[in-house]
Amino acid sequence: MSVTVFDDHPCVLGEGPLWHPTRAQLFWVDIIGKRVMTRDADGPRDWVFDRHVSAMGWVDHDTLVLATETDLVRFCVSDGRADRIVPLEDDIQMTRSNDGRADPFGGFWIGTMGKRAEPGAGALYRYHRGALRQLRAGITIPNATCFSPDGRRAYFADTAAHLVWHVALDDQGWPLGDWAVFLDHRETGINPDGAVVDAHGHVIMAEWGGARVARYAPSGELVEEFALPVPQPSCPAFGGADLSTLFVTSARQGLTDDAIAAAPLSGQTFAIATGLTGQREHRVIL
Repeated sequence: MSVTVFDDHPCVLGEGPLWHPTRAQLFWVDIIGKRVMTRDADGPRDWVFDRHVSAMGWVDHDTLVLATETDLVRFCVSDGRADRIVPLEDDIQMTRSNDGRADPFGGFWIGTMGKRAEPGAGALYRYHRGALRQLRAGITIPNATCFSPDGRRAYFADTAAHLVWHVALDDQGWPLGDWAVFLDHRETGINPDGAVVDAHGHVIMAEWGGARVARYAPSGELVEEFALPVPQPSCPAFGGADLSTLFVTSARQGLTDDAIAAAPLSGQTFAIATGLTGQREHRVIL
């Protein structure tokens, strides 16, 4: 295993990495910096928004779905145009979007949270073929949205609660039955952040404050960890030609000057050669 810096631009709160499968290109965001970021053959590139942007999915070669502070938007990579798809808590000034991911059925899951992580202020939603529907309420910091390779299980976390749940999905991708606890970190204090599922069904999870990305079996057993030179990894995504590279965003939000001096790469985006194989990111159907 080797860890390298993929992009050295320090994000305040790097998040939402997406490997676009037709462009063979990584996109990610700086939520606090209100930027969508990427690297292509010409080097780094970014787009600045007037509101927080937190997560994304891909629609076609030139189009992304972006989750912003107030809506889901259709974003054109080639000309930078952003058009609203649906509002997202645009009448609640205290909240913004956070973690999100496309599901195997063409839907897009997105969580919201208080801008100051106010307890229970957020919720989990699913956008599916033109409609946005709330799935859960009373969430503080939504994270770890990801899906099993067979499309029959979804994972979701509330970082503030130190819990990760899973739920069965029906044949349209909607939750079926009750959510069950997948990982209970209340005693250890581990903070589950963004996550992705590899091709073998293992959950690969960034652990905020833990300086690592952890790999958990479908049973919940910890089977592997990838150490990082920063304390606040935020979200992983598989990419590269064979989907074996694990890209990981990180953050410097909340770190003291001394902590940043001790971990100067905080906020940068990393690439880990894992030897694992990820899933191809699912396409959002508008």
